[in-house]
Amino acid sequence: MGLINRLFGRQDHEPTFLLYNAVVLRAREPHWYLEGRVPDTVDGRFDMVAAVLSLVLLRMEDDHAQGAEPAARLAERFVDDMDNQLRQLGIGDITVGRHVGKMMSMLGGRLGAFRDGIAAGDIDGAITRNLYRGEAPDAPALAHVRSELLALHERLRAVPIPQIVEGHLP
Repeated sequence: MGLINRLFGRQDHEPTFLLYNAVVLRAREPHWYLEGRVPDTVDGRFDMVAAVLSLVLLRMEDDHAQGAEPAARLAERFVDDMDNQLRQLGIGDITVGRHVGKMMSMLGGRLGAFRDGIAAGDIDGAITRNLYRGEAPDAPALAHVRSELLALHERLRAVPIPQIVEGHLP
């Protein structure tokens, strides 16, 4: 996190710091970009973070009593990170809010798409729209991403919310 956040109390010990870092690290694993052929670009990395974050948020939805507050904090951390990333890319104060708002909308769309796809037993449409911007990859790449995301979803279901909040992604 940036110097300003550290000066004004956004410390690394904040409850979702470890979890958000775990989400980003999971989203940056090379297999997504190599075997899965997710574009290794700024947009592709955002898409992958949003996909992993969506699965974590879906897990938190499953246990509203324990998951609601950490989910809200995790979403706030995502906003802070996206704001910081945009500023590092040179986006100015005047338009950064609009860009962050668009990213939050995109996260909400991905959350809904993965929620619906998992419920229907078919996440291929959500993957194609949200990780490949509508252009389906080759079958092995799609199969890899599908398999990995569904496996993560299943593993998350077996982990208690407090462990997830501590950054323990299975």
